[in-house]
Amino acid sequence: MSIFKRMFGRGQDAPRSEEEAAEEERQVAQSLEKSRQGVFGRIAQMFRSDDPISDELWDELEEALIQADVGLETTLYLVNRTKDRCNRYGTKSAREARDMLKAEMISVLQEHAGKHVPTVKPFVVLVVGVNGAGKTTLIAKLANRYRRFGKQVLLAAGDTFRAAATEQLETWAERAGVPVVAMGQGADAAAVVYKALDAAEEQQPDVLIIDTAGRLHAKFNLMQELEKMKNIIQRRLPDAPHEVLLVIDATTGQNGVLQAKAFLKSAAVTDVAVTKMDGTAKGGIAFAIAQDIQRPIRYIGTGEKIDDLAMFDSQVFVDALFA
Repeated sequence: MSIFKRMFGRGQDAPRSEEEAAEEERQVAQSLEKSRQGVFGRIAQMFRSDDPISDELWDELEEALIQADVGLETTLYLVNRTKDRCNRYGTKSAREARDMLKAEMISVLQEHAGKHVPTVKPFVVLVVGVNGAGKTTLIAKLANRYRRFGKQVLLAAGDTFRAAATEQLETWAERAGVPVVAMGQGADAAAVVYKALDAAEEQQPDVLIIDTAGRLHAKFNLMQELEKMKNIIQRRLPDAPHEVLLVIDATTGQNGVLQAKAFLKSAAVTDVAVTKMDGTAKGGIAFAIAQDIQRPIRYIGTGEKIDDLAMFDSQVFVDALFA
């Protein structure tokens, strides 16, 4: 049974039907088509024969994983763990070793998964990430997902730094059918959050999703602004934000991992959403994120439409890479 079917009731996620779970699995598989035809297709081919396992096989696997954006440290970890597993189980052929490799990949992705998120109202989600990662689109997809499962959602346009960010969020929110609290470009982002909390107290939504300005570790003033926003939230709701969701663009590869590390100290990231997975042939970034960031991947963006968002399931993800 997949995680899609097991994770009912996690945080504000609502139960899905078997058909909805199956549709998300299909979306994930479709979004990984480029990866499957690229490096991971080559890896799958390497492990299809009944030839004995050789040192050359491990060398080729190491090279391919690095090319797939898995990263050097995570690549060495995966290769060494797979070797150990093969030795432990007496695995002799490349075909048998493929299952061992897949098991280790799943293990890496699951290591930090499964955290319990309390069910509260409003469930406050603070969304962070650099400009261009698909943060605004992800927020709309997330709002649409919650609304589809019967949740009342309120958005806060806290990205007052980037030109047209508020207008972009309002456009997406209209498509998703959810209200937005906004004050326009140049406004005090903390004031937007305060106003949104007032609106949440009045409207009693199930979920409050707060956008933030895209930032890098070099943008010290923006990092300070993020801290100020969090402090305001916690003064009103001491246990909030209940989820700090970091959005990472899969097409940025190892740069995305470096960006993510810059957020860990200042943003107290709890979960990760990987966007634009359908736009890259290097799906290995997910393993680098799980190993280096040590936060669970919660969602995966599977396309450009508002419904193209799936809960991340390590088993489904790895199976799709090797399909």
